[in-house]
Parts: sequence; C-alpha cells; structure tokens
Amino acid sequence: EVQLQASGGGLVQTGGSLRLSCVASGFTFADHAIGWFRQAPGKAREGVSCISNSDGSRYVADSVKGRFTISSDYAKNTMYLQMNRLKPEDTAVYYCVADPNPNCPEAFHLGVNYWGKGTLVTVSS
Repeated sequence: EVQLQASGGGLVQTGGSLRLSCVASGFTFADHAIGWFRQAPGKAREGVSCISNSDGSRYVADSVKGRFTISSDYAKNTMYLQMNRLKPEDTAVYYCVADPNPNCPEAFHLGVNYWGKGTLVTVSS
C-alpha cells in the first residue's frame, strides 16, 4: 500500500520559515517523481516543486522560486520542503505527492497518482 505522510505544518509569521517532511512507503521512492502541491482556500491546486528521479532535475514554481527548496533523502524514503521568507499568500494545505512517471513537471501536468494527507501551513501577516 502506497503511503505518504506529511508533517511540519503550523502557524508562522510573515518572513518566517518552516520545513515540511514527508515519509513515503509502499513504492520505490527513487523510481518516481516526488514533490509538493498546495491548495489555498478557494483556489486551485498548485504544483509547488518536484524532483525528477530520471535525471535529478528540480522544478520550482515561480511563486516560490528563491524561497522554497525541495530535497530528498533516499535512504530514509523522505522528502522535504524548506520554506523561507514565508508570505501570507503561502497559506495553504500542502500535500506531498509521487508518481510512477519519473519526470517532473510532466508528472504534475498529467496528473499525479499518489497523494498524502495534507499538512496546513498558515502564515500570519
């Protein structure tokens, strides 16, 4: 059974930092594209960042470029999202995701197969 368990969300002030973690199980981590989506209240889901395990390249959405960094620890089947200089518009539920298509953001655009339960990030102004 595929499982993705995200943690690390919380309440932070504008300009602060948070690190999200996601532990994966039930699939071969290194063979999948892995990453993060978010959904803010009343808004569409947005692909934030992902890692192509075909070549190790990283995709980062323009809205978070220069502030968010994705990383992974394959020995622990864990991915991370370091979020710095947070803004109120970053408030959202963040979901870790994975897809058998090892290429991203192609996997993001085609529809991701595996979703974890989200973790809420709230940035106060």
